[in-house]
This record gives sequence, C-alpha cells and structure tokens, in this order.
Amino acid sequence: MNHREVGQSPDEVFDVVDDRDVVVGKEYRREIHRRRLLHRAIHIFWLRSDGMLCLQRRSFAKDNCPGLLSSSCAGHVDSGEDYLSAAVRELREELGVAVGPAGLVEVDYAPHHPDLGHEFVRVYVLKGDFPVSLARFEVDSILWRTPAETEAWARSEPMAFATPLTHLMRRPAVRLALGLPA
Repeated sequence: MNHREVGQSPDEVFDVVDDRDVVVGKEYRREIHRRRLLHRAIHIFWLRSDGMLCLQRRSFAKDNCPGLLSSSCAGHVDSGEDYLSAAVRELREELGVAVGPAGLVEVDYAPHHPDLGHEFVRVYVLKGDFPVSLARFEVDSILWRTPAETEAWARSEPMAFATPLTHLMRRPAVRLALGLPA
C-alpha cells in the first residue's frame, strides 16, 4: 500500500524540535505522532478575489482528522526544509496551485499546542484566483465560504472541523488576516 492509498507515507521523516523550535533530531512521521514529539507544520488560508475562503475536506484515508474540514492547505515541514518552502510544496501537492514564495504572506507563528498536534505552525495567506487540481489521496474536496460563515459553521458544528483549524481561527493574527472581528 502506498501513500496514495492511505493519505500519507509512513516513511516521511520530520525534524524533531525543542520547545523553542530548534531542531534536536529527526524521526519518522509515525514515531513523531505516536510519541507526541514536537515538530513543524504549515497552514495556508486561501482567499479568492471575491473574499471567499477555501476549506479543504481532508481525505478519509488520512491518519489525522480524516474527512474533517481544515484550512485551505496544511502539511508537515520535511526534515531539512524551511517553513516557507514547505508551504509552497504543500500547496502544489495538495491543491495543484503553483505559486512562488512571494505569493504567500506569513500572518502568524503559533507555538506548539496539543490542539495543533504538538506542532509549531507558521500560518500563511494566499490571495487570488487559481485553477485547482486536487490530490485525491490527500484532499477529498474543497468548498468555499466567507471567513464569517466558516466561523459560524465551526461554532454550530465543531465536530465537522479539524481541531487545528478552529485553534488557528481563534488566534488574533489569523482573525485579522481573515477580516474577522477581534
């Protein structure tokens, strides 16, 4: 069985970091998650020119939050990779959207937290209209809502949303970037 069937590769290697986000080693994905080791991830909130926010329904084959609604794009930072490079790569891999580093604006840096899967998370915003080509082994579907509609929906049906998304949408810098009230 390959990662296209299960939603992720068990052979992925990520950097393990300390509580200041300094690399202290590396480990396989499965061990990092099993042992709840601190590691790095990115989340991207994509806003179209009409102000609609892209939500991703995660593949039902994912080992974490299968079938739940998440940010437009999210993923781990591979060992030796920096956050921004990971964001560009994940956006291309998951949604087929190819933008350079200048196309993403960093809006927040969230410290590790259990709601974030013990990940340090850099949050980026992508603005604009782009064609999409979904990686079905990672993404079940996408849908578009305003940030306010997304927030109201997450309040009324919290079990439909991945915990990292709701955690990040409570952060002041993310709220500001999405045009939500403080």
